[in-house]
Parts: sequence; structure tokens; C-alpha cells
Amino acid sequence: MEALYHQTNKLIQETQHIFSQLERKSSNEDLQEVQKAIENKINLINSNCERLDVLCLKGPVSQRQNNKMRVDQLKYDSRHLSAALNSWCNRVIRQQREEAERNALLARRFTTNDHVDIFIDHTIQHNDNLQNADRGMDDLIHQGNNILDNLRSQRITLKGAHKRLRDIGNTLGLSNTTMRLIEQRTRQDGFILVLGMTLTCIIILLVIVYLT
Repeated sequence: MEALYHQTNKLIQETQHIFSQLERKSSNEDLQEVQKAIENKINLINSNCERLDVLCLKGPVSQRQNNKMRVDQLKYDSRHLSAALNSWCNRVIRQQREEAERNALLARRFTTNDHVDIFIDHTIQHNDNLQNADRGMDDLIHQGNNILDNLRSQRITLKGAHKRLRDIGNTLGLSNTTMRLIEQRTRQDGFILVLGMTLTCIIILLVIVYLT
């Protein structure tokens, strides 16, 4: 177990040394070669740690706790190396993406005046559509106001008719039953009027929300 432990610890030190070479490599082939070497060493370290776990269980009871602590330290160092490798890979990918975006931006050609005219035409067309929609909304609101004015006029007319009927009823001496029927019909007409106004307002609001 001691030989395997020292071998694994040496692998960790060698891997840490290889990390310093990543900053000095310039070509992609050299970087990929160093990255592959680090991955192989990390895999070998993890394999040795698994073997060391088995050997700890087979060793003397008095030394198991101490040996387990030493193996756990190796595992921690291995996880640290894996995290460092992942961080380096992500940084390289981010740098490559930024470089590609920078090259694409530098290689982009400026558009001609014809294209600019096309963009302006689209903007003018969009503005005209918005103005047409705005005028349509104004027309709908105007129609809604006219409907409400007509309903108010009808309400005033119904009130006048109701008053005249009561006057006529008093003049002719109609019975209380007849008057109650007339009043009930008037309340029903008022309910229908309110319901019609409410439905009209709801329709106007739905049209406004749909068009906007």
C-alpha cells in the first residue's frame, strides 16, 4: 500500500507540474497533447485511489483510520486537479469564441445605400401601419361614444314616457295593479338598458385590447 500511495502522490505532483506547461503552449496541437496527458494522469490517480480504498480495508485495524485520511487527501487533490482542468478548458473555449466573434466583426462588410433605403422603407411602412391602427381605434372610440349618447337619449325618453303614463294613469284612475305592472316593465327596461351599455363597453374594451 505504501508503494502505491507514494506512486499516486508522485502522479499528483507531476500533474501539477504539467499544468504550468499549459500557459507556455501556443499551438492547439500542443495544448491538446498536454490536456490529454493531464486527463490520463487524473484517470490513473482515481484508479489508484480506488485500489487504495480496498487496501485500507484489508490493512490492520489500528492503521485503517490513518490510511483512510491519507487516501481521502489524495482524492481531494484529484478532484482539485479535475476542477482546475475543467476551468482551463472553459477559459480556452471562451477565448476561442471571443476571438471568432472579433474576427467575424472585423470581416463584416458595410451595407450599401440601397440596403439602407430598404431599411428606411420598412420603417416607414411600419409607421404607416401604426398610424392606421391609431385612426381605427379613434373611430371605434367615436362610435362607442355615439352609442352611449344614443342610450342616454333613449333613457331620457323612457323616463319621460314613464312620467306621462303615470300622469295619464292618475288622470284615468287606473288601478294600483296596473301601475305596478307598468313600474315593473319600466324596471325591466332599465335593466335591459344597463345590460346593453355594459355589453357595449366590454366590446369596445376587447376591440381596443385586441388592436393594441
